[in-house]
Amino acid sequence: MKRLILLFAALLAYAGLALAAINVNTATKEQLEALNGIGPVKAQAIIDYRNKNGPFKSINDLEKVEGIGPATLEKIRKDVSLSGTTSVPAAEAKKADAKPAEAKPAETKKADAKPADTRKADAKPAAEEKKDAAKPAMADAKSESKTGDTKKTDKPGVTPAKTVDEKKADAKKEKDAKAEEAKAKKEEKKAADAKKAEAKKEKEEAKKEEKKAADAKKAEAKADAKKADAKADAKKADAKKEEEKKKEEEKKK
Repeated sequence: MKRLILLFAALLAYAGLALAAINVNTATKEQLEALNGIGPVKAQAIIDYRNKNGPFKSINDLEKVEGIGPATLEKIRKDVSLSGTTSVPAAEAKKADAKPAEAKPAETKKADAKPADTRKADAKPAAEEKKDAAKPAMADAKSESKTGDTKKTDKPGVTPAKTVDEKKADAKKEKDAKAEEAKAKKEEKKAADAKKAEAKKEKEEAKKEEKKAADAKKAEAKADAKKADAKADAKKADAKKEEEKKKEEEKKK
């Protein structure tokens, strides 16, 4: 009978271990230390990382935590989750299960074995205690939903929620950042338009200079043509005079 009880306890411990899952986004430092290969330093590093960067979006993001490499991640991958309730089997209970039971006299064996009704009675207060412990959290959640305000928590390993004032401050920062970005884009567009206008002006000036040079060249060619015509006319006049002179001399003879 005693062996059956020990076997049953071992099976319960194994089932609890198999179903245990540590939510790395909400687990406390002590709960994180229960993971294989995670000590106090690495547990605190996980908490510091999620406080700074927000909840983990992927299990692989744990490699970004200082001190956690691929080997450590593979050790704990099957025991961690990103959501849900953290469930860790008590280390003391596991140690107690692993210890060999002390020998008891044969007469006390029957007395030690509790009836099924007694075990149920012992389990009932534990369930009621768990239910009572959950009531404050439910009351806080209802209070938050009614007031619209988010309360901070001092629980270790839990990322504090932002208050209304902090949310307003974040919204103002975001608004200011967008305004600065819009201003920078406006200044950039203004500079680009000014550069474009300057290039256009330079192009127009170059066209004017080119036209002026072409007009000057045309005027010069026209003047040269006039000079050539005048020279030709003068030559014709000289030839005519010479011809008339010859005619006069012939008449005199």
